[in-house]
Amino acid sequence: MEPDRNLRIGIPSKGRLSEIAGELLDQAGLNFRRQYRGLFARVSGLPIDIIFLRTDDIPTLCAEGAIDMGITGSDLVEEAAVDVKVRMKLGVGRCRLAICVPDDADFKSATDLDKKRIATSFPNVTRTYLAAHSAEAHLVSLSGSVEVMIQLGVADAIVDLVETGSTLAANRLRVLEDIGSYETVLIQNNRVYDSETADRVVRRLEGVVIARDYSSLEYNIPRDKLAGAELITPGYDSPTVNSLEDPAWCSVRVMVRRKDIIDTMESLESAGASAIIETPILNCRL
Repeated sequence: MEPDRNLRIGIPSKGRLSEIAGELLDQAGLNFRRQYRGLFARVSGLPIDIIFLRTDDIPTLCAEGAIDMGITGSDLVEEAAVDVKVRMKLGVGRCRLAICVPDDADFKSATDLDKKRIATSFPNVTRTYLAAHSAEAHLVSLSGSVEVMIQLGVADAIVDLVETGSTLAANRLRVLEDIGSYETVLIQNNRVYDSETADRVVRRLEGVVIARDYSSLEYNIPRDKLAGAELITPGYDSPTVNSLEDPAWCSVRVMVRRKDIIDTMESLESAGASAIIETPILNCRL
């Protein structure tokens, strides 16, 4: 039997994903202080240790039980091809993996890459995708930037993460096909050491992730127009309605998806609402 220990959560030790993971954990009340270049940190008030690791090692270490949970990219989970459970998508770090070729190359589809050379940091994902398209290429596995490999004569195409596309344009490349879309995820070992604490971590992170999609909207509305306003803002379960000093008016508070806020405010104004105020939600339980 394994000796008593804290739940272990692995997060990236450096880079943008490290910052994202740290911010998420902090907003979820999982507070820790990392000593300079330290590999371990204790979460204040909870039986949880934070382990700082290479991002692409997190899926494998989670599957092997060295850590119980981890924050990493779903692209790295797929590439590692290990048996872990994705507990939740974290709604950040979104990107897509694509096959990219020179602008002037006469490639029409992935099938055209049969017997060609492809440079990538994702050989397993690439091999699987090509096999599904009846193609088998010579894969040049690299851990760093691959955009320049075509110019160096190492490859005929690359498979890489694409965000804005500006890097592709700078290297005179175009997307041939998208392989998949990915984002930052929380993963868990199938034999997690402390399932109760793990569930608590998930619930806390859910509160932060869901809150990022919503804002609190407050407005005043004449009572005789309340029914119409409620059709515009039905709320998560139902709106909160309070009486104002003037009995002809009431105040309404609801949760609204942030992407719909501006349109909703305009619709409410047209429906007779006034004093419409948006307030960000930092955390919630739904």
